[in-house]
Amino acid sequence: MDTLTHALSGALLARATAPRHQTDETLPLRRRVFVGALAAAFPDLDFVTSYLSPLAYLYHHRGITHSLLMLPVWAVLLSFIFALIWRRKPSWRAYLGITASGVAAHIVGDLITSFGTMIFAPLSDARFALSATFIIDLWFTGIILVGLLASAIWRSSRVPAAVGLAALAGYVGLQVLLRQQAIDFGEEYARAQGIQQAMVTAQPRPVSPFNWTVVVEDPERYRFAHINLIRKHVPAAPDERAGFVERLDAAYRPRGKAEWVSVERYGARPEDAALAREAFAQPGFEFFRWFAAYPAVLAVDGGNPERCVWFHDLRFATPGRNATPFRYGMCREGNGTWMPFQLLDTVKRPVY
Repeated sequence: MDTLTHALSGALLARATAPRHQTDETLPLRRRVFVGALAAAFPDLDFVTSYLSPLAYLYHHRGITHSLLMLPVWAVLLSFIFALIWRRKPSWRAYLGITASGVAAHIVGDLITSFGTMIFAPLSDARFALSATFIIDLWFTGIILVGLLASAIWRSSRVPAAVGLAALAGYVGLQVLLRQQAIDFGEEYARAQGIQQAMVTAQPRPVSPFNWTVVVEDPERYRFAHINLIRKHVPAAPDERAGFVERLDAAYRPRGKAEWVSVERYGARPEDAALAREAFAQPGFEFFRWFAAYPAVLAVDGGNPERCVWFHDLRFATPGRNATPFRYGMCREGNGTWMPFQLLDTVKRPVY
């Protein structure tokens, strides 16, 4: 989830849980909402790891600052900071519930997306993802904005904010149900094609909660289709005048007219597969095997003296976008040692 949406969700939650009556130990309403927004944005401070190295971001984003185990620590720390800013009037304890709920809202907001969140860091680096909501969901953000706007109009009531939170929970619940529909569609396809050992998953896509990428994978390849669960007609292909949103939405076809694409895990050319398998299995590439949900060969390039095998994660291959992020690979000269690199446009960058 984008940081702005996180902050807005913290503000809405703070408003919905505000006490009815003001006392010396409660925060003024505006400060409460402001603190809730800052606390909900706080976990994304881990973006600074991207300046350390390409791998630091993969290893640490949505890590310790997004951990349920560490949530009490961050809540107390933030509460002390806010109490100092406002000169201990009231004490840090008055902030604790708001900071804890704000950080928790952020963790939940990321958990429902597909990137993966290490909710048990530092004890475990396992990434958990509900994969129900796209990382930037305009409908999700819009519900929060409407709740905040209604709260600003009816300032004396918590009802608008509470209704906004209920609508938000209902929206995510709908997305969970839609994800299961997309998975059911993929399972029907796998059975019809006689695909053995198939694992079926679905990834949320932008613009509409009805847009999904359904993935059917077996040990050698992925088959995927971009579908819209309620669309009846294939959308017209966007021309050069089409806007960004229209281009993003055009790829999603009705279920009855889905186009399935097959992608080999180790490349389409048999002569490259052995090299790709060797590169993928290298100890130095463990970070990508840990991170990627659908790792597949992007390209095999070079020759003498250097060869590189590049991989990407199909989870981030979104129709309408020209580039796929998180592209990594292994390179070596001749029969030398494989070394990991990141691919930025056409430039390779050492990861350490």
